Amino acid sequence: MKVAVYCRLSEEDRNKQFETDDSGSIQNQKAMLLQYAMEQGWEVYNIYSDDDYAGADRKRPEFNRLLEDAERRKFDIVLCKTQSRFTRELELVEKYIHGLFPIWGIRFISIVDNADTANKGNKKSRQINGLVNEWYLEDMSENIRSVLTNRRKNGFHIGAFALYGYKKDPEQKGHLIIDEEAAAVVREVFTLFSQGYGKTAIARMLNDRGIPNPTEYKRLHGLRYQQPRMKNSTLWKYFAISDMLTNEIYIGNMVQGKYGSVSYKTKQNKPRPKSEWYIVEGTHEPIIDRELWDRVQALVAQRAKPFDVGTIGLFARKARCANCGYTMRSSKTSPGRGGKHYLQCSNRHVAKDACIGSFISVDKLEQAVIVELNRLSQEYLDKDELGRSLELCGNLQEQKARIQSDIAIYEKKIAEYSKGIKDLYMDKVKGLISQSDFIDLSKDFATGRERLERVVIDGQNQLAEIDKKIEVGDNPWELIEQYTNIEHLSREIVETLIDYISIGKRIPRTRNVPIEIHWNF
Repeated sequence: MKVAVYCRLSEEDRNKQFETDDSGSIQNQKAMLLQYAMEQGWEVYNIYSDDDYAGADRKRPEFNRLLEDAERRKFDIVLCKTQSRFTRELELVEKYIHGLFPIWGIRFISIVDNADTANKGNKKSRQINGLVNEWYLEDMSENIRSVLTNRRKNGFHIGAFALYGYKKDPEQKGHLIIDEEAAAVVREVFTLFSQGYGKTAIARMLNDRGIPNPTEYKRLHGLRYQQPRMKNSTLWKYFAISDMLTNEIYIGNMVQGKYGSVSYKTKQNKPRPKSEWYIVEGTHEPIIDRELWDRVQALVAQRAKPFDVGTIGLFARKARCANCGYTMRSSKTSPGRGGKHYLQCSNRHVAKDACIGSFISVDKLEQAVIVELNRLSQEYLDKDELGRSLELCGNLQEQKARIQSDIAIYEKKIAEYSKGIKDLYMDKVKGLISQSDFIDLSKDFATGRERLERVVIDGQNQLAEIDKKIEVGDNPWELIEQYTNIEHLSREIVETLIDYISIGKRIPRTRNVPIEIHWNF
């Protein structure tokens, strides 16, 4: 009989001295489980060890490697110290211990709490253990949530990093003090906007002077803030200026809780309505005085709505600059010039060499999409079934390859976040940072990692759907057929048919703008 030994570090007994060392807890688990396996006369196939992972974390690398090997029938027994070391989620207990493991011919044993799937009589006790562990997770989550909510209501800053312009008060936990170097930039941004300068123009001024954006500023000042570097990632951009101009923290009010978790299981965050935010006035010294703030807010309100209230641009979030990948912004000419809508890449204006720029009118882009859609319908709807299937598979394979490439990139970034957390942990062990600082600093890393992990999961789900379509020969031409010979697009049609549109710079001495449409089919 071959046995797979699984160990996991619990939250309360971390005592590693060096990064390469297992914790004492892991060492004790291994010794106990190996001794038990030897007494039973079992052959140890492999030891799977997840150090620094919680029992509710489904992304444990060794845990998932064990499940993969289990599905391939590489061993006969999974051996753990307790059932909770394997998982604290009742859902996973039922899925694997009581569901898939018996199908795969694998026996589950935990020594301390006497769980053994070979003993049919203790299934209920295993389920009770799973339920108790589930309650433990829920209670722990609620306790943490309660503490954080109380601190938010009392105006304490609980984020890992202070907002640009501020820094954490070393003398008072949860209190912000002004970072004069960054605060000077914040005051300049507000002043320039109040004088009539646009957000893009302000961004360019800052970039031309070599002033680092908030992300780069954190790095340059030794904060362990890591974010995957991309092209132009150190530049000020339109949306950074826009967010700054409406953030009440700059007038001394603490604003938190803009996003909330969906569930302690998924840790997925979603935007919350402003009525649910935690806003406490006068918690720290303001950078912007009330008079300047009110003047800026009035200007923001005047410029905020280029379109009719309640409407959304036809190609909103769908048009991307072919040169830098930045989402193109919608603008509108003055009534005297016809009030026409157009799309442009604002990166062209934020810095000298940021982007060569892309520009197109919404009317022209709409006609280009209609022409291409009608061409597709005429070209493909009359093809025989074999031709359709071949073309479909080719398109789906291209989509699959693109998604797989994106997943690989995101997984690399996830590994970078994980390394950042481990480095922080080593700093804590060595006494370079305190426990509270470790918790604060690692929270942002974990949040970034979890966000990308959700993106990867979404990508994997897309791959699964594509594989299904390839298998059954799903036919997108039925979708195209619904929109044959249309004269105008609606937002619904754009959402249904288009993934995104890549728009290049107009070809010199012509009126031609390179357009590449990426369809949803």
